[in-house]
Amino acid sequence: MEPLVRDSMEFDVVVVGGGPAGLAAAIRLKQLDAAISVCLIEKGAEIGAHILSGAVMDPRALDELFPDWQARNAPLDTPVSEDRFLLLTANGSTRLPTALLPSCFHNDGNYVISLGDLCRWLGQQAEALGVDIYPGFAGADIIDEDGRIAGVVTGDMGIGKEGEPGPNFQPGMELRAKYTLFAEGCRGHLGKRLEQRFNLRAGADPQVYGLGIKELWQMPAAQHVKGLVMHTAGWPLSADTYGGGFCYHYGNETQPHLVAFGLVVGLGYKNPHLSPFEEMQRLKTHPALRSMLAGGTRLAYGARALTSGGLQALPKLIFPGGALIGDDAGFLVASRIKGSHAALKSGMLAAEAVAEALAAKRAGDELTTYPEKFRASWLFDELQRARNFKPLMNHGLWLGSVLFGIDQQVLRGKAPWTFHLSADHAKLQPAAQCAPIDYPKPDGVLTFDRLSSVFLSNTNHAEDQPCHLRLKDAAVPITHNLALYAAPEQRYCPAGVYEIIEEDGQPHLQINAQNCVHCKTCDIKDPGQNIDWVTPQGGEGPIYQGM
Repeated sequence: MEPLVRDSMEFDVVVVGGGPAGLAAAIRLKQLDAAISVCLIEKGAEIGAHILSGAVMDPRALDELFPDWQARNAPLDTPVSEDRFLLLTANGSTRLPTALLPSCFHNDGNYVISLGDLCRWLGQQAEALGVDIYPGFAGADIIDEDGRIAGVVTGDMGIGKEGEPGPNFQPGMELRAKYTLFAEGCRGHLGKRLEQRFNLRAGADPQVYGLGIKELWQMPAAQHVKGLVMHTAGWPLSADTYGGGFCYHYGNETQPHLVAFGLVVGLGYKNPHLSPFEEMQRLKTHPALRSMLAGGTRLAYGARALTSGGLQALPKLIFPGGALIGDDAGFLVASRIKGSHAALKSGMLAAEAVAEALAAKRAGDELTTYPEKFRASWLFDELQRARNFKPLMNHGLWLGSVLFGIDQQVLRGKAPWTFHLSADHAKLQPAAQCAPIDYPKPDGVLTFDRLSSVFLSNTNHAEDQPCHLRLKDAAVPITHNLALYAAPEQRYCPAGVYEIIEEDGQPHLQINAQNCVHCKTCDIKDPGQNIDWVTPQGGEGPIYQGM
């Protein structure tokens, strides 16, 4: 069989991923030198299609990227007007006084936004500056030449289920660059490979994660409090499970009464019977939330994993020919439940390092000034102050909250010690040692099932293609996961991708890959690390609107 011949294009810089980090990097490069050729690829069908976040945004980095963002009509329409923090029990709630909350829970000067809409706007700004943007192209492989990353290969199209080229086969292209910036978001497919290839995690703590599950609701005007940012802790999660709910009220001229509702569950939970999706549905039945959502209409649904390890879980950021930026590296401030400002800033810092290297006629070396710029930035200071948040919260909701309150209010984030982390997938306990959880059936009005939810995510995958959820060992789901953990993939997946079915009287794992919303939870939480998420054909997956 003859080797595949691929077309090739050359750029100064290739950016993989059209989220806030990748777009900020592309924009900053063009701002610094309009002659730099920049190509940005995005696996979603359009910019913003795969973007999902709460989201409350600190505009600090956007102020630096576009000081005139308001005149440019950036979609930051709703300033935060009120913060609420509720501690929930099964039937009641206690509102914490704002004065007792650490500063990380204060949102003065921030905005409730759709991060997807912001990315669409950033894409327009990037194109106006001359960035070549190619949505629908997934970065499927890296070009590794003698230990230097020289670009990426986009995914082949028209490959059949058995891996053979079909009648509409089109080979992916080589996008070659002097420097390649990887901005794939949390648990990036290529970012994970780069960490292994260059041993980037040497000396770093394991990254830890949360799963954010979100619904977008249109509310009656009488129940809408524009600018309200409400967070919850406690019920329905047990005290030893990290997580909390969010309910953000915002809107614009077209849709004035929107509520972003959701739940973040730390993926270090121990009970394999836990289902983050059902926990989120159950949260809506609490009196404090039911009354807020009653009479509303659910418009959209989605889910996405997020990094939460902080400073001590950051890998080495650079390698010959490129760098990791945004959540591909882990730039999220978990204590603030915010990552978009950090993603923007990291992309800008990397772009500045690249522009300096290109101006010096360098190509393909390590961008050593990028981590130097990071350590000298306000982003490093913010992550440094918050570095003990996730380790302290591993002590449980009540003790963790007290300890973190001391860390922030008394020690001002300047404690002389740093606590460390352990991997999420290693924390599951055998099912026989844990209590089953009885989740109520959905009512179809306030609470819903997985399949009707996935329908609202506009997810689509062509069925005649290789499964993008690959098992390293096909026997493990039954011999290990089912036997020890009661098949937790059926519950941790928020999209109904994994199902145990009977075939000839024997249990078998069925993978409904067409349901996948690209949240990456399976790649993270599988107890045997047996599932490898790789990119499907470009343009497939969810098409989120307003998320």
